[in-house]
Amino acid sequence: MFKLTSLNLNGIRSATTKGVEAWIAQTMPDCICVQEVKAQAADMAGKFESLAGMAGYFHFAEKKGYSGVGVYSRHEPSDVVVGFDGGEFDTEGRYVELRFDTPQFKRSIISCYFPSGSSGPERQEAKFRFLAGMAPHLAALKAERDFVLCGDVNIAHQQADLKNWRSNQKNSGFLPEERAWMTELTTQGGLVDVYRRLQPEATDACYTWWSNRGQAYANNVGWRLDYHLATPAFAEKARAESIYKAQKFSDHAPITIEYEGLL
Repeated sequence: MFKLTSLNLNGIRSATTKGVEAWIAQTMPDCICVQEVKAQAADMAGKFESLAGMAGYFHFAEKKGYSGVGVYSRHEPSDVVVGFDGGEFDTEGRYVELRFDTPQFKRSIISCYFPSGSSGPERQEAKFRFLAGMAPHLAALKAERDFVLCGDVNIAHQQADLKNWRSNQKNSGFLPEERAWMTELTTQGGLVDVYRRLQPEATDACYTWWSNRGQAYANNVGWRLDYHLATPAFAEKARAESIYKAQKFSDHAPITIEYEGLL
């Protein structure tokens, strides 16, 4: 079994003070995709280049203390692709892809952090631009290789994916346009929401993010924002899923899926 975890750290320095490295060492994933590293290369040097014996590969934002993604892996990739659009969003550190290619197979594991539009109209427009660029990128990638994209997508797709869906229909993360993008990706786009494949009826148990306001975490008033999005051949290998909530490393919970013979 290949154990693949995704976690928005909300700052790697903060998450490590809350025990995330010990948890990784205990659970022993083969690979963990992380988002919102909120650090630059100099901050990582000698500290976070590896975690729990896994080598890290990163895409840092130009802006200090902002965004940034990484993949820690026990398996050495044949290639590492940093960035996807060559412009606006590559400066924000949102995409890193590890390729594991052989003469017979082309396979990738991707860590991706989609923008949030909750801070205002300008960032929501940026989010829409990101979605418009990401869809054809994933379509082109799917045409040449199998992959799993793990990450904070910042979209709750269906009503079952957040507690208060009625009051959030005009809020970023549950806008009709965002939900339609996810529907298109998982129908015409041919990608599979792996968690939903394994747990099609889950509601309260599916949440991976909680606001820091009020008692959202204590009352489980959450959203499902963190996904494994896979090509069908990879999705068919998924055997088990878990969302870890016994400890709180950030405002997100790690989601782990076990795949049979992924690499």
